[in-house]
Amino acid sequence: MAQANGGRIVTALDVGTWKVSALIAELQDNGEMQVLGTGQRESRGVKRGYVADMDATEKAIRETVEQAERIAGTNIEDVWVNFSAGGLASDIAPVEVELAGHRIEQSDIDELLSAGRGLLHPDGRMILHAQPTMYTLDGLNGVKNPLGLHADTLSVDIHVVLADGSPVRNLDLCVRRAHLEVKSIVAAPVATGLSCLSEEERELGVALVEMGAGVTNVSLFIGGMLVGLTSLPFGASDITDDIASAFATKREHAERIKCFFGSATASPRDNHDMIDMPPMSEDDGGADVNRITRAQLIAVIRQRLDHMMGEIARTLKDMGFTGPVGRQAVLTGGGAELKGLADFAQGALGRAVRIGRPRRMPGLPDAHSGPGFSTLAGLVHYAASNPVDLRTIAPSHQIVTSAARGGVMQRFLRAFRTGY
Repeated sequence: MAQANGGRIVTALDVGTWKVSALIAELQDNGEMQVLGTGQRESRGVKRGYVADMDATEKAIRETVEQAERIAGTNIEDVWVNFSAGGLASDIAPVEVELAGHRIEQSDIDELLSAGRGLLHPDGRMILHAQPTMYTLDGLNGVKNPLGLHADTLSVDIHVVLADGSPVRNLDLCVRRAHLEVKSIVAAPVATGLSCLSEEERELGVALVEMGAGVTNVSLFIGGMLVGLTSLPFGASDITDDIASAFATKREHAERIKCFFGSATASPRDNHDMIDMPPMSEDDGGADVNRITRAQLIAVIRQRLDHMMGEIARTLKDMGFTGPVGRQAVLTGGGAELKGLADFAQGALGRAVRIGRPRRMPGLPDAHSGPGFSTLAGLVHYAASNPVDLRTIAPSHQIVTSAARGGVMQRFLRAFRTGY
């Protein structure tokens, strides 16, 4: 059993469609997060990322956290929670102030961010994140830290992540009913990107495709920052449902067979490997067990994957992820644990693809080191980074202008070409 040593304790809570998981970690003197305990339970009250049964979700959360607390040997009071339901969207809000050529001080940056806070207009939706991305000085794009430089105008792009308010409030209520305070509700791609993308990938440009059970989130990172986000209403559970329907078996059997025998790639041997498929009803004990070839199973899986990858490819194109900057994609989430998925996706998407797993943390169990736990680990890294959020800054009364909106992808590309 791990024991806390008096450092800052962070608890992450991932409430998904198939599972609820928790991770308790402690910030060490060297800046690393030491995992103290983990917990996991089946999720019964969540459908496609949305809370559909308040009592069942609350019970799963409570049991998961209690399991993590027993292993960690400590009690926790607050959690960082992920939100991955459909309806996530992002936008870039540019803000600009005049400086008359003087040297930029911290107070100027604070005023700019404070002014940006006053320009946020969610149009009836809930703001999950409002974070500064890249600064621009007199038209020079891609400045990470303008402190100490001279400029006539200083502007910043504020990346805003939006969600429908009711699903977020339902999730928040479930956690609080389990007698836990909510430190923050974090959009899943924000956390996942910190967990399974390298700094170089985020700098050069990468698409992160998080395949959950009920929702697939597609996000873009360029210049070290999250610059685009789209949620798609499908996930790995759709593959499970297809198997259950095609071979007349229960979802739980279909899920197990998918995990043990499923694959995204086929081989000639699959025509000879036989799989016993349990009947739909437990009362059919005397009925003949349905035997199928592994090739039949893979054909059902690949048919669904063809549709999913087609939608992902269209989404990437619509988001402007094309050309030289659009050559790398990372698949993560529980759906990315399917055998052969990286090779299948590479052919379907026409770009280099790898499977994203959470970066190593001392004490992280092997069972929690797969792509299905990238968001959980990312929540810990996000909490430890002390992120700046404009929602905590009081609006400024300084006169500002909303800078012209251009394609953020094109502005990043211009920044790269000018030596950023």
